[in-house]
Amino acid sequence: MRHGTTLGLVLSALLVAGCRAAANTPRGTAERFLDAHYVRIDLPAALEFTSGVARQKVENELRLVQGQAIDETTRKPSVHYRLLEEHPDGAAAVRYLYRGSIAIEDADRLERRWLVTVRFAEGSWRVTNYEELEG
Repeated sequence: MRHGTTLGLVLSALLVAGCRAAANTPRGTAERFLDAHYVRIDLPAALEFTSGVARQKVENELRLVQGQAIDETTRKPSVHYRLLEEHPDGAAAVRYLYRGSIAIEDADRLERRWLVTVRFAEGSWRVTNYEELEG
């Protein structure tokens, strides 16, 4: 019985991973940016998915945390998000609205919404702007 439960969990994990948007799509780009920026708190990795205003914002955030070590010993929040809305803007841009849930040990859970704009330019999709909105 235990072997069946383990197999079921592995298959479920593979199914969820298989449902993730492809990296070369607008949604895949938006979600890889969110994963890097908010889930893993890896700003250099988030920068790779940006251009324009979004790139300037991440570069500014990098300057603000310069000298602050974020490593395995850093107490990080647990962040989960889900897509709420998708708004195509022609063939070369899409705006996504996500709801994020941020759990910090020994603190209240925070709810945020992230508005992420993705545009196709120079052969690839890039996050060109993002905004964090309360609840």
